[in-house]
Amino acid sequence: MPEGVRLSSGATVGYDDTGGDGPVVVLSHGLLMNRAMFVPQVAALRDAYRVVTWDERGHGEAEHEGSWTYWDSARDVLALLDHLEVEQAVLGGMSQGGFLSLRAALLAPERVRALVLLDTQAGPEDPAGAPLYSAMAQAWAEGGADPATLEFAASMILGPADHAPWITLWEQMPKHRATQVVGTLVEREDITDRLSEITCPALVVHGSIDAAIPVEKAEALANGLPNAMPLVVVEGGGHAANLSHPDAVNAAIRGFLEGIA
Repeated sequence: MPEGVRLSSGATVGYDDTGGDGPVVVLSHGLLMNRAMFVPQVAALRDAYRVVTWDERGHGEAEHEGSWTYWDSARDVLALLDHLEVEQAVLGGMSQGGFLSLRAALLAPERVRALVLLDTQAGPEDPAGAPLYSAMAQAWAEGGADPATLEFAASMILGPADHAPWITLWEQMPKHRATQVVGTLVEREDITDRLSEITCPALVVHGSIDAAIPVEKAEALANGLPNAMPLVVVEGGGHAANLSHPDAVNAAIRGFLEGIA
């Protein structure tokens, strides 16, 4: 299990790789999460696929000074493919993992076999919520996260999934990361008008009660990608539907991967 691998993109990341000879699937986590959020998906896919999960800049085992954009993160996942000597892979991402996966498909379409997009979108952050997120992150960085902030983040991100292990993780997170990762989130640009350039097969899965990204954003994403499957809505699923409703999400992913094989 490699730790702290320096990539050609300049990022130092941690990752897990199931190995094997199957098609490669790389899963990219959401804001404030880490690669452990895909434990249910790795368990469901590893019999037939080589599944790689990794920690993005400012998360988990990955550390980074200064700021970055999701274009930088997209270059990181492509550099990870280089490190693993993988020419082409299916890129899957939850929330910000989807932001960077879409950008990777724009940067290097020949490297992306397909996209699996979980509770994500192509648009910018809601301008009504961005100042609140930034203020909370600043307070977190200056004095640590208070219980109310942690529970708010857990409710937004995890929905009906178990909050406890992630709150524990956030309590231990280096405080400076709060402004780094939230700054990247709220400053991202709208790439909706570029979706037509992404022609690989795509699957869009979204929780019906996602509090962070409305289902309508997922509908726009699926409609904007030329070769996307019909939107899969997970009833009762929150923002991290892959954690709260893993069976439904895993079935959708597995069916999609088998269909493109």
